[in-house]
Amino acid sequence: MDQKQAVRQMIDFQKASFDNSFNAMVMIQEQAEKMAKTFLDQANWLPDDGKGVLNQWIGAYKKGRDEFKKSVDENFQKVDEYFGTSEKEKK
Repeated sequence: MDQKQAVRQMIDFQKASFDNSFNAMVMIQEQAEKMAKTFLDQANWLPDDGKGVLNQWIGAYKKGRDEFKKSVDENFQKVDEYFGTSEKEKK
């Protein structure tokens, strides 16, 4: 087996592992968000400003999560392009 092909298979495995782990984390976070929103809806003692801060926090968390995923995907694509280009040059 060619070394580059072995490395490419490892990269593909790592990407699949990352995607599966990330998706599991997203599901857990979405469930926690639903619970937090239910809590906020029922918390009459919490002022609207406090609810607004918590909603902003949830939004910032989602934005950071999405930016992280985008960055990782872009870097996996760069690695994929590198190994794809080297295979094309070989042929």
